[in-house]
Amino acid sequence: MLPFRQCSPCSIMKPTLRLRSLRHLLEKFSGVVPAVLPGFMHTTLRSLPQVMLPSVQCSTLRSYKPLSTSADVRFEPRESEGAINERLRKLQIKLEELGIQSDVNTAGQNTRAICPMCGGGDSKERSFSLFIGKEGKHALWSCFRAKCGWKGCVTAFQGDERFSVKQNSGLTVGALKCKEYRSISEEDLHLEPLCSELIFYFHARGISAETLRRNAVLQTTWGDEVVIAFTYRQGGKLVSCRYYAVSKRLWQEKDTETIFYGLDDMVAGNDVIIVDSEIDKLSLEEAGYRNCVSVPSTNASKVSVLPSSDEDTSLQYLRKCKQYFEKAPRIILATNADSSGQRLAHELARRLGKERCWRVMWPKKSATEICKDANEVLCIYGVDVLKEVMEKAELFPIHGLFNFSHFFPEITKYYDYGEDFELGVSTGWRALDDFYNIVPGELTIITGVPSSGKSEWIDAVLCNINESCGWKFALCSMENKVQEHARKLLEKHVKKPFFNYRYGESVNRMSLAELEDGKKWLVDTFHLIRCDEDSIPSIDWIIMLAKAAVLRHGVRGLVIDPYNELDHQRAIHQTETEYVSLMLTKLKRFAQLHSCHVWFVAHPKQLQSWRGNPPNLYDISGSAHFINKCDNGIVIHRNQNESAGSIDHVQVCIRKVRNKVAGRIGDALLSYDRVTGLYHDIHNP
Repeated sequence: MLPFRQCSPCSIMKPTLRLRSLRHLLEKFSGVVPAVLPGFMHTTLRSLPQVMLPSVQCSTLRSYKPLSTSADVRFEPRESEGAINERLRKLQIKLEELGIQSDVNTAGQNTRAICPMCGGGDSKERSFSLFIGKEGKHALWSCFRAKCGWKGCVTAFQGDERFSVKQNSGLTVGALKCKEYRSISEEDLHLEPLCSELIFYFHARGISAETLRRNAVLQTTWGDEVVIAFTYRQGGKLVSCRYYAVSKRLWQEKDTETIFYGLDDMVAGNDVIIVDSEIDKLSLEEAGYRNCVSVPSTNASKVSVLPSSDEDTSLQYLRKCKQYFEKAPRIILATNADSSGQRLAHELARRLGKERCWRVMWPKKSATEICKDANEVLCIYGVDVLKEVMEKAELFPIHGLFNFSHFFPEITKYYDYGEDFELGVSTGWRALDDFYNIVPGELTIITGVPSSGKSEWIDAVLCNINESCGWKFALCSMENKVQEHARKLLEKHVKKPFFNYRYGESVNRMSLAELEDGKKWLVDTFHLIRCDEDSIPSIDWIIMLAKAAVLRHGVRGLVIDPYNELDHQRAIHQTETEYVSLMLTKLKRFAQLHSCHVWFVAHPKQLQSWRGNPPNLYDISGSAHFINKCDNGIVIHRNQNESAGSIDHVQVCIRKVRNKVAGRIGDALLSYDRVTGLYHDIHNP
């Protein structure tokens, strides 16, 4: 019987045990408590019953194995350090080919780094985990960013695929999918030079025999049919082969690596052109563009969320060849004009970086049809037109990034004095024509001390615009009851008082027929935004209903009166200044998107030692952003002291005009008719 040190798999147990430890061991695993123990403090265990002891070779495993005698022990020969180092070196080379930088000194450990596929996103997150087997047989990796999810493995040598993985390696079994590719040769595939019939077939499509020879386009037999063989090479070595029958059947050699066709023609530092098919690559070579590759498959994933490598196998060739594109100043996408080709272009641009990509716009072949690809352009128009099309490649569109050429039609219309009131609509008073005109898509802030007539003046503006241009409006006026607001608008429209007592005793009130006509006018012109009496409207709620009013009724203006009647609940730690800035930004975006003018009434804060002069826009309660972010800022002021002058004179102070086409800073004086609510030019009533 061998000593315990030789036969026990429990590496942490010592051949010499203290007396107390021996008693505990026998009691725990054999259920026997000896009455008498040897009378020595240290001993060599010579025999133990064959019982189950925990294996401690891997602390995470909970399996049990029996203690065995020396006859059951198997010792595997230990590999030399040189063999392990050679395997680690091979593994490091394979990882570098995939763009993964590794340190063989960290073998047996998980290391974190920035993912070479996604770059860690905007925050440069170190989300990439790499595990290299201690003996250098394999490497596993995974990116834990949700938008990337790249994971996989690689082995040092063929035949190392079957390996064990520690449970604490941090990678799932799904990450262990490795594929070994076949080694192929022209002799194995029975490839031979093209026959005269196939050379003539290519000649009819604009491809010369020299181009076919340079790209090693060959043929083989498939059953009773002679098929074209496009050889895929990397570093001159045959990697894969794709077959094309004249009957337009297409297939690829099984279990071979998937790479770009024409990969060896990519030169570092030069532009790269990507096309859909091999014959398009040959067509561009006829036009002088050798720096062109074609994709081995056009089945691109949907352009939504970037899938992981396990879920998406259609573009894995792009990951393998990523290093070829890193130094390319431009990547020109000359994919097919059909939906499949455009989907491929969008997916390639998304993965390679839209900022580096250009796209080719194929010319028309008839009044209603567009050339499908490069070969069709070559066949119909020839080499010169194909060159011209390639030279006119456009920047690949990026959402939110434009140049002025996208807006040339609108600029030309604007030059022709605009359309849809682009130069502004008159308020209806000559005194204001030089200072303030209403332009669609702008935001006007109106302020003034209480009882200065802010709401009355806005109502008069709306009535004048409707009369001259037929605009419709959405009204969110929280301070006015519906019937009171209707009375004010009807008086301005009919130009008669609603009642014949108190303020209207001196003139005849509107007739019932005029009232009925006025009610029809109210229905056609104004749409009310009002909430329940026990609730307070928020700015988002108002904008939502205003959008509906634009789409349903075609309104061109929105009035919000006043700011202090809105619900101003804001996020925790958000200041009122930040809240006001965001609110005004939302209003401006609504106005611009829907070509709708917005009037927003905001009261000034309590003025200390006020002496009757007009307030300033910076006096608005809440934030200086009211003047900073608006397009137009107006102060309505009326003298309220008869001893200081006429109380019917209203001063309209234009304090900000962003668009000089709409007006300029200045003051205008109007006369207010209290009976009808109308405003008049003082010098031309």
